[in-house]
Amino acid sequence: MDIAPLLPSHWEEVRRIYLQGIATGQATFQTDAPTWEDWDKGHLDSCRFVAREGNEVCGWAALSPVSSRCVYAGVAEVSVYVGQDHRGRGIGEKLLNHLITQAEHNGIWTIQAGIFPENVASVRLHEKNGFRIVGLRERLAKHHGVWRNVYFLERRSPVAGND
Repeated sequence: MDIAPLLPSHWEEVRRIYLQGIATGQATFQTDAPTWEDWDKGHLDSCRFVAREGNEVCGWAALSPVSSRCVYAGVAEVSVYVGQDHRGRGIGEKLLNHLITQAEHNGIWTIQAGIFPENVASVRLHEKNGFRIVGLRERLAKHHGVWRNVYFLERRSPVAGND
């Protein structure tokens, strides 16, 4: 398995994996995947990656800015998705570790995540990689007509933003 920059040519496979995550009902409030153009506009160019086995994309990770205000330039939100046939093999952890390293290299000092409490595997993955739960956002939004809680997690870099 290798990790490479996520390119427009990967979009159909990335979109397929995103839709698999959406279908679980535990990954996101989104109900459909966006177009490439919308996804591209919403994510940082420097921190978007795919995990590949041969020519097959088996997972992806990316950062989104949390604000357009310059004071938050070093704060981003993480997304990590692994294809349903590749889960449980450490791919998510490899992607997240690579993303963290590249984020720090690009001056990101805080990475945050919003995760449904029921998504235990994702919560554990993030905690194992230096994230901590800083709060529970109760009844944050409705998902398929049901109010959902969301853990708010963050990872503060020991490298970036320490000046």
